[in-house]
This record gives sequence, structure tokens and C-alpha cells, in this order.
Amino acid sequence: MTAKTVTVIAALFATTVSLSSCGNTIRGMGQDTANTVNATQAAGHKVAKAAN
Repeated sequence: MTAKTVTVIAALFATTVSLSSCGNTIRGMGQDTANTVNATQAAGHKVAKAAN
């Protein structure tokens, strides 16, 4: 294998790893946002029940 081939393979591997990490971060942020929305809705329902 030439140095150019090794460099190309290393670059492709690094790109794949960084993209998969990015995907995990986006999914994690989506889950955190969903949890925040659920908690806010639950708090709203508790306040509404307390006001009645």
C-alpha cells in the first residue's frame, strides 16, 4: 500500500467516526428536548389541577 492509499483510508475512517458521533449527539439532544417538553407539560398539568 502506498502512503496515499493509507492516507485516504485514514481520512475515510476519521470521517465515518466523526459522522457517527455527530448522529449520536443529535439523537441525544432530541431525547433531552423531548424529556424537557414532557416535564414542562407535566408541570403545567399540576399547576392547572392546583388552580381548580
